[in-house]
Amino acid sequence: MSIDDEITPSSQAPTDALWVERTGSRTYCGRSERGGSIEIGPASEGAVFTPGELMKLALGACAAMSSDVSFARRLGDDYAVTVHLDGIKDLNDDRYPVLSERFELDLSGLDDAARERLLTVAERAIDKTCTVGNTLKAGATVDLTFESVPTDTQQ
Repeated sequence: MSIDDEITPSSQAPTDALWVERTGSRTYCGRSERGGSIEIGPASEGAVFTPGELMKLALGACAAMSSDVSFARRLGDDYAVTVHLDGIKDLNDDRYPVLSERFELDLSGLDDAARERLLTVAERAIDKTCTVGNTLKAGATVDLTFESVPTDTQQ
């Protein structure tokens, strides 16, 4: 059975349109249909995110969002968390062979047993509902196409 056999129309969630527009040499603005935008480019450009950084941030944000209810239920709605992300780029293969996430939060109010239960529940929530993490772990098919469009009609 292939991954395509497991995906049915009823299991597919609609997605908002996303695109990147060129703003200069190797610099782009990523946009969403909802009005969000983010500047993308090489680290040498300064206050932009590299594509690799965006991937790491997406992974960390997805894990944080997936575990949010578990942590808020036990630590309170106003709990603080920072997710640190790391991954060293393999320059020969032009990829990140290992990505690391480290949650930093105050669990000092919990005894050892309660802390272990909470971390188990949070990890299960991340494993079950973090779409970005699940996609990276399973791998994804990337379909690339090119389309010739007159400049005045591009979006």
